[in-house]
Amino acid sequence: MNITKNALAGALKDLMRQKPFEKISVSDICEQCGLGRKSFYYHFKDKYDLVNWIFYVDFIGKMDIAAYDNGWDLIRDLCEHFYADKQFYRAALAIEGQNSFHDYILETFRPIMALSIRELYPDIREQSFFADFFGDAFLAAIMRWLSDGMTMEPAELVDNLQRISVALASNILKKQ
Repeated sequence: MNITKNALAGALKDLMRQKPFEKISVSDICEQCGLGRKSFYYHFKDKYDLVNWIFYVDFIGKMDIAAYDNGWDLIRDLCEHFYADKQFYRAALAIEGQNSFHDYILETFRPIMALSIRELYPDIREQSFFADFFGDAFLAAIMRWLSDGMTMEPAELVDNLQRISVALASNILKKQ
């Protein structure tokens, strides 16, 4: 079963190097890897689901959350993962619409940000608001970093995000 899913994933990645995601059809993906549409729909509900599965298998499925001392290390690993396959992730994060990779990654970010906020500020009342705010901000920064050609190393990006978010959160808390 994973052989079929991996073949479909490889075909989609190849096609995304050649043309925009919105111009790729399920038929194109199947033709690229020599499989039928029934095989595709047996495993995935649509091409968006396939993009999300690629990320899940490549990153989330391999992640050992207990191995992380803090949320920042996890975000650093995420950025390094994006950096290693920048062409695919640049295209994936540019996908718009319902079930987009952007929405999927944002849902993935929420628990990571909630963990980071609880670590930094265990007494804050609006933890979910802070987690959503910083999750949105981080994803926007990461998307800009990807679309601008990743001119800085992943560790530098995360260090900058950490400095900014800690300073901002500290200022907000002082005013409460």
